[in-house]
Amino acid sequence: MAGLKEKSVRFAGLPNKSFDGGCRTIDTIKVMDFGTATTNLGAMTCPLAANFTDWARYAVRPAAKQYLGAEVVRIETMGTFNCRNIYGMRSGKLSEHAFANAVDVSAFVLRDGRRVSVLAGWNGSSEERAFLRRLHQSACKRFGTVLGPDYNSAHANHFHLDMARSMRNGTSFCR
Repeated sequence: MAGLKEKSVRFAGLPNKSFDGGCRTIDTIKVMDFGTATTNLGAMTCPLAANFTDWARYAVRPAAKQYLGAEVVRIETMGTFNCRNIYGMRSGKLSEHAFANAVDVSAFVLRDGRRVSVLAGWNGSSEERAFLRRLHQSACKRFGTVLGPDYNSAHANHFHLDMARSMRNGTSFCR
């Protein structure tokens, strides 16, 4: 939490909760502000919040200016905490969303009004493709698991970013 405060990230601590099925939000926060409006952020672990806000500041913002010639004013997400299994698994392994350790990013809104979604932009204009691929590539350096449109159809409309592998063994899974 001290690291987030040093980076001028405004957040609120959340109470620890356990849910049916093994899901839980332990030592989580809600990010309130870090300089870029972001939708649907709920409970997040501190490592996820730190990496997400750094990615937004040091990858998303510069890439938007470089590839799209505009400033990002909003990042749209599909949320953080969601008590569920990994997509495609009927039983067994819970998703990192079940521990508030993942965020799904779906689009970026620019100051000039353009909206670059992962779904449309991944195979969109050359500028949009370059922008989104740069963000995917840079996310792979910050998060333990990064899944995007090339991984499977379930990720066609978003980047899944989580801290799982990097927290466990220092390696990442990037697809």
